[in-house]
Amino acid sequence: MKAVKIGILGLGTVGGGVVNVLNRNAGEIFRRTGREIIVTHASARDLNRERICDTGDIKLTTNSFEIIHDPEIEIILELIGGVTLAKDLVLQAIENGKHVVTANKALIALHGNEIFAKASEKGVMVLFESAVAGGIPIIKALREGLSANQIQWLAGIINGTGNFILTEMRDHGRDFADVLVEAQALGYAEADPTFDVEGIDAGHKLAILASLAFGIPLQFDKVYTEGITKITREDVEYAEQLGYRIKHLAIARKTEQGIELRVHPTLIPERRLIANVDGVMNAVLVQGDAVGPTLYYGAGAGSEPTASAVVADIVDVIRVLNSDPEHRVPHFAFQTDQIIDIPVLSSEQIHTAYYLRLNAEDKPGVLAEVTKILADHQISIEALIQKEPLEGEVTLPVIMLTQTTLEKEMNAAITEIETLSTITGSVCRIRLETLG
Repeated sequence: MKAVKIGILGLGTVGGGVVNVLNRNAGEIFRRTGREIIVTHASARDLNRERICDTGDIKLTTNSFEIIHDPEIEIILELIGGVTLAKDLVLQAIENGKHVVTANKALIALHGNEIFAKASEKGVMVLFESAVAGGIPIIKALREGLSANQIQWLAGIINGTGNFILTEMRDHGRDFADVLVEAQALGYAEADPTFDVEGIDAGHKLAILASLAFGIPLQFDKVYTEGITKITREDVEYAEQLGYRIKHLAIARKTEQGIELRVHPTLIPERRLIANVDGVMNAVLVQGDAVGPTLYYGAGAGSEPTASAVVADIVDVIRVLNSDPEHRVPHFAFQTDQIIDIPVLSSEQIHTAYYLRLNAEDKPGVLAEVTKILADHQISIEALIQKEPLEGEVTLPVIMLTQTTLEKEMNAAITEIETLSTITGSVCRIRLETLG
């Protein structure tokens, strides 16, 4: 059979990794597909830049649309990032009848509904395994491996930068700002780290995972996101003393009332496997009704781990090039006419437990006032630590773990507690999940 010709949009870290993997493993990939794969064209902003791959037989251009309109190219790899130009390129590729593989989580999360509708209309595939958790095959697991299950919930560490920062804070007692500077120096965090440390990157990925898990439309705008910038090393230490670890967790849960979609710092029991995922590694825990809990762990970024997922998508496209569109695995696991718009709950409607840290005056009756407010809002205390005040200080830190409660009640209780004259500053609140 004739070779499959591929065009790459963006020959940076991931694009170069794809070329290297395709060249190094050409024989093994041929055994799996029965077709030779040739990268004929690639676009880049700077044609003279030094590459991590051999570009000798690849025609380079600064014009990505030149590749999109080449009639001989069957598969387009979109690896440029961003959403504006990437969206135009992907939609034009689909219009031209080409299959698309993308690593662009923001593009899928924000414009996936439109893109997949267009792909279905044109009878082409758009695959995106590398858009979530790098080299971990979590998309394929949800779309195919767990297709016999009703997915009840999933929870993931899906941003390596945030996980690296929290790991360093725990292992070395460092402050957030100090570790962030190191993460930027190591290339884990961008010069503007907002997407990573404020949960936006993880929110994009969670929107994708939730659509695959529950058969709902992509709804990034309904994902609750909270970053890790307010986590202190004291919070990390207190959590450890209580038998927990703090992770920046993305959670999707199906309830009778609707779907919870949230990204925020979370206390997890230290005995859970996912609580021991450290550094820049990623992991996703999925609870299915038939299989129970399954954990997917690996590198969430990097040249060749991400390239591994991109090439796997290329293999899947080639395997079904000659099959009818209606006989292919649906883009989002469920048949297009079976996507259901289940309500997504607001953050005030979620039920979870909490870690609370407050600074209280060191005198009798203060804790009684606080616990009365919590009781008035049907919030029960699971554990409490009261620290000795530092020398010269008139306040002392009080740490509480609560039982599961409605977030709306917790919000109201915190507002009341912060009005007490005996409480200094804001109450630190971190959600807690046992993931049992």
